[in-house]
Amino acid sequence: MPAPLKTPLTLEESGTLGELRVANSVNHRTRDRAHMVLLNADGWSVASIADILKCHQHTVRAALHRWQKEGLYGLWEKGGRGQKPTWQPSDLDYLEQCLEEAERTYNSRQLAAKLAAERQVTLSPDRIRKLLKKKELSMETHQA
Repeated sequence: MPAPLKTPLTLEESGTLGELRVANSVNHRTRDRAHMVLLNADGWSVASIADILKCHQHTVRAALHRWQKEGLYGLWEKGGRGQKPTWQPSDLDYLEQCLEEAERTYNSRQLAAKLAAERQVTLSPDRIRKLLKKKELSMETHQA
């Protein structure tokens, strides 16, 4: 069984975490981490906090250790998470330009091949179709 964690807080830290806990402009994970630290400072055990917030005890322990090591900055997500986009908005502009200026019509497979050959960007035909449709809808709403 892991050793119990106890995180003492100053009055200022407690106030900051309390404000962070109810801030709507902050990600819910960050608010939950602030809540974990507050509950632990009030004497709640890691297991009890995990039960209240419906998460794993490892999640609570990780949040408490990040608080102890990094302070307030440890509550936020680290940068660089998630898959990066493989295309740029300029790639979509290029496709739209091809569609407008060409004397022929393209299907999504042909557009995918053209994008791969000329811009070294690999997107599936289905993804190209969705991106162009999404861009078209956003253009219509801005014009209306």
